[in-house]
Amino acid sequence: MESNWLEIILNTKTGDLDSLSGKLIANGVPGLAVEDEEEFKTFLEENRQYWDYVDDELIARMKGVTRVKFYVTDDDDGKKQLNRYLTGIDLPYTSVPLQEHDWAHSWQKYYRPLPVGQRLYILPQWEQEAKIPQGRVPLILNPGLTFGTGSHASTQLCLEGVERYTPPGGQVLDLGCGSGILFIAALRLGCSFAVGVDIDPKAVDVAYENAALNGIGRDRCLVRAGDVLSDEGLFTELAQRRYQLVLANIVADVIIPLSAMAPSLLAPGGVFLCSGIIDTRCQEVADALRKNGFTILEKREKNGWVSYAAQLA
Repeated sequence: MESNWLEIILNTKTGDLDSLSGKLIANGVPGLAVEDEEEFKTFLEENRQYWDYVDDELIARMKGVTRVKFYVTDDDDGKKQLNRYLTGIDLPYTSVPLQEHDWAHSWQKYYRPLPVGQRLYILPQWEQEAKIPQGRVPLILNPGLTFGTGSHASTQLCLEGVERYTPPGGQVLDLGCGSGILFIAALRLGCSFAVGVDIDPKAVDVAYENAALNGIGRDRCLVRAGDVLSDEGLFTELAQRRYQLVLANIVADVIIPLSAMAPSLLAPGGVFLCSGIIDTRCQEVADALRKNGFTILEKREKNGWVSYAAQLA
């Protein structure tokens, strides 16, 4: 039977967030969602090297927000829990009724089978029994796990490049692999081995799980956590191999320094495929590629985003 839930929302001030959260946890609340505009702004500022813009809708949604959320069941037991959780807390609260379906599954409606390029067909995990169009290669993903579902223009540009430049029987390196979508696509299209790297340690298990959904075991892929730009040991480990295709679907501020490192990772004749470049930054990336010895083979554009395929001259 599907459960009904109450989302409990407490509004407070930024300076009181830690105290309020501490009281709720001490009262037995098993988990909290904290939303704070100032913390959000600080996070953006401290990590600005990982994006070129932030969605205006997200900024508007966070404006003026300082609140804590938690959940109880919408029944007598839940109401007793709520009274216990709020012991010693004099703030007013609002409650929003939810059904389990609302918050556990409703996001799935935004993900449907998606054809990309000429050959790929991205399938959410719950749609994997869907009929595959003739000539398409299925790529099964759990989009709820982490960034990288194939719906964003920059990812589609990179997937189109993966279709074109994946080396049959060769090796592929995916820098900033996220969900693993790009290197899994390369494996599905015929490369023999792929390595994925991401700064987020959670990406390791996520990428392995998505690979397994596609029948790809750890004998054909390796996923590592770390920052190639700052971790010399990780870079040295990666450079022990030479890759026919190196992928970087990140942002301009990361791709530019990577363009100086990519020559040490590429096999002779290999291709450096970079995407995630907002169109106002594309000339900077092109200049860096040429400065570091690359010839640009191809430039692709979609919805204000740019990708380059480049080869050492």
